[in-house]
Amino acid sequence: MSGIGAVLDPPRPVTRRTNGRVPPPPPPTGGGDGDDRDREPRPRGLDNARLATMFFIGAEVMFFSGLISAYFVLRMGAAQWPPPLQPRLPILVTGLNTLVLLGSSVAMVRALRARGDHVRLVRGLALTGALGVVFLLVQGYEWARLVSYGFTVTSGAYGVTFYTLIGVHGLHVLGALAWLAIVLLGARRGRFIEPPATGLRACGMYWHFVVALWPILYVTVYLL
Repeated sequence: MSGIGAVLDPPRPVTRRTNGRVPPPPPPTGGGDGDDRDREPRPRGLDNARLATMFFIGAEVMFFSGLISAYFVLRMGAAQWPPPLQPRLPILVTGLNTLVLLGSSVAMVRALRARGDHVRLVRGLALTGALGVVFLLVQGYEWARLVSYGFTVTSGAYGVTFYTLIGVHGLHVLGALAWLAIVLLGARRGRFIEPPATGLRACGMYWHFVVALWPILYVTVYLL
């Protein structure tokens, strides 16, 4: 009978002596609804939108590097650069216009820092776009004047390289403005207020790239 009772009675839990101290609670197993839910998520790495933008910017850098290299090859092979009887490029006006584009980058930085403030975010993005539009309008006006003076893509290698480099950059500014308009529309509807705001940050990266590219082209084409 004693053997049967030993089988039927469950084993008693073994208590540890703690010398009057309360034993620490067992470690969490992760299966309950404890404090694990209240912990903040770990910071994420580089999001997919910005990573894709970085790859795209890398491809654009190689593309413009090829254009600039071709420009220098044609320039070094020419007997005189610029050719005679060609109008002078608007160095002063374009230099001031460069400051306008650089100001748009400053406005973008202020917009990115004001993500928690809806009004400041919308105003910063709107100012960035307005300065970008002013830059394109001034460039278009100067191009129209150059064409009226007879400086076109048919003006030899000088005209081809000028309108290719400056025109392709203008198309990139136009594309950046289209992206910015989409982001601005989303910001007006209350988006991009809280992090991570991946679309806003990716747009800011591309805008800064387009702005940083222009001084290189300005020095290369207008000043050298």
